[in-house]
Amino acid sequence: MKITNITPYVSMPIEGLPWIFVEVETDEGITGVGECSDYRSTGLLVKGLEWIKREIVGQDARNIENIWQTIFHTFDDLNGRGYVSHLISAIDIALWDIKGKALGAPIYQLLGGPVRERVPLYTHVQDWNSEAGGPDAAAKAALATKNAGYQAIKTDPFPTQSGPDAGFSGPAEVERLTPENIRKSVEWMDAIRGAVGPDFELMVDAHARFDVASAIEAARALEHINLIWLEEPIHVENHNALRQVRENVRVPLCIGERHFTRWDYNEILNTRLVDYIMPDVAWCGGISELRRIAAMAEVQFIRISPHDALGPVSIAAGFQVCMTTPNLYRQECLHTWFDTFEQMINPMFDVRDGSIYPSELPGLGIELNMDTVQRYLVEPDTREYLNIDNAEEDATGKWIR
Repeated sequence: MKITNITPYVSMPIEGLPWIFVEVETDEGITGVGECSDYRSTGLLVKGLEWIKREIVGQDARNIENIWQTIFHTFDDLNGRGYVSHLISAIDIALWDIKGKALGAPIYQLLGGPVRERVPLYTHVQDWNSEAGGPDAAAKAALATKNAGYQAIKTDPFPTQSGPDAGFSGPAEVERLTPENIRKSVEWMDAIRGAVGPDFELMVDAHARFDVASAIEAARALEHINLIWLEEPIHVENHNALRQVRENVRVPLCIGERHFTRWDYNEILNTRLVDYIMPDVAWCGGISELRRIAAMAEVQFIRISPHDALGPVSIAAGFQVCMTTPNLYRQECLHTWFDTFEQMINPMFDVRDGSIYPSELPGLGIELNMDTVQRYLVEPDTREYLNIDNAEEDATGKWIR
């Protein structure tokens, strides 16, 4: 079964959220779909998929591991993690979809079969900086989400430092949480905890923004909330800094959406720097790599909770692995996007009481609704969805601030 073509589609049914879907075709007429959406690197990824196409068209689509290794090592001068692992992810997901369809079985059956009847989800309410109201609005949204059947919620309660004392405000900024910002974040979480009750599961996401001292103070201030985890309390590059946070707080920690392939996770897991990990199936290396990372975490009795703030193909791929993973916590979703997902795929997932239930449909169990995908097609990396404000174009055609 030879690969004959690879086609990316950048579709944006939700403003500001371009999803990169990838269609892999074979000479036997079986087509698989993958995803490697990344909201800041769309043009780079589409160009990279053109390179990948030259490498793997003509290869046997059944040889998933060989193709994974081919891409990883062909581009290892770029480092196989991050950019390259995004590209691998899209192809790997699509190839598993093809294999499932060829064999007439869901992917989770090909991975050893299910260890659970359903995959529990966690979802989001608005973050502090979303301009969607204050703590009372967040509490109201949390209660509505609980009443809709979800049993776990995540939010970012930390105000972004701004004003004349903020200092450098570029994209690489390491933020400092002031006492006022910590107080406001506690008020935010107290309001949500009061709305959902003492036993409801809550998580806090710091989005890898803070210095070590701020992360420690914030974790201590939120200790009474009884969090499932504090996510990415500091920038992700320095394990020694993470260890300092780990040794000075009593809140469980989670990292992973900015870590790619098993090599990024090896030290984190072996030295038990965190209590949960959250690799993204569309970024870390696809179904094949998510499965391997989960097994590495299982050895350390660390639970996995796949990151999933992307499109419906990513959710479907992560679900297949979650069905077979003993050390699963929950799979991430944004349930407010599900109405849009219904337009993009057929059939929609069977979502009930805060969980996705399996079908016996082969492969990923979904197909892209190409009419809808085509309706929302956009050109990669346009100013409109990169939100480049006050920018101008230089002589090379690049956008500059």
